[in-house]
Amino acid sequence: MSTPVPARPAATILLLRDGPDGLEVLMVARAREVDFASGALVFPGGRVEPTDAALAPAEDPLGAFRVAAIREAWEESGILLAHPPGPEVPPEGEFLAHLHARGLRPAHTALTPFAHWVTPQHSPKRFDTHFFLAHAPEDQEAIHDGREAVEAVWIRPEVAVAEAEAGRRTLVFATRLNLLRLAQSCSAEAAIAAAASAPIVTVMPQPISDGAGGTLLRIPAEAGYGGDTFTPKGPPAGGGQWPTQR
Repeated sequence: MSTPVPARPAATILLLRDGPDGLEVLMVARAREVDFASGALVFPGGRVEPTDAALAPAEDPLGAFRVAAIREAWEESGILLAHPPGPEVPPEGEFLAHLHARGLRPAHTALTPFAHWVTPQHSPKRFDTHFFLAHAPEDQEAIHDGREAVEAVWIRPEVAVAEAEAGRRTLVFATRLNLLRLAQSCSAEAAIAAAASAPIVTVMPQPISDGAGGTLLRIPAEAGYGGDTFTPKGPPAGGGQWPTQR
């Protein structure tokens, strides 16, 4: 067997707000020219950069991931989670220059850990991704960057899944399951409280045979996704039901 490709550190943020019909999450449509999740509807996110660690508190083991999630949200949607005073590191790069110009630093404590996913070992491109939840600032409007993201949309988690099932959207497996898990909460506050009280269990999907020539994906049952075996499109195999906290 060949040696697995190393998983690159990455971070994703689920920005939440309460809409007229319930909980909404900010998602962006990936440009078809990008090399990962081309054309898919995703949460803002990307790789952890060296400058992210420089902006993170040394005592926080997830600090660089939190800063990366905040930076990616700003780059892809224009929303910035930050507060004074300004950073103490030199203004290298567009994000740091933006923070210095406004006397702000990333509000890393505004992020609540939600999930931890690692791409399976057989994949040619792998990521070690931490997912975070955060309240979206009420005074900021989401836009798309026009490069990696070609659309920014506030959407109810269950609606995003329904649109994918109808063929109007594309969702990768991890995004679909995290949307379904998020849909268990009726408000942003409830979702964040649930995440804060739940243990983070690392998920690395393992492909297994369904006995009929197809493939199922197995994940740890204790990760909180309503089961341990799923079809690649997300529902629990064998007709299982998602738990609800509504």
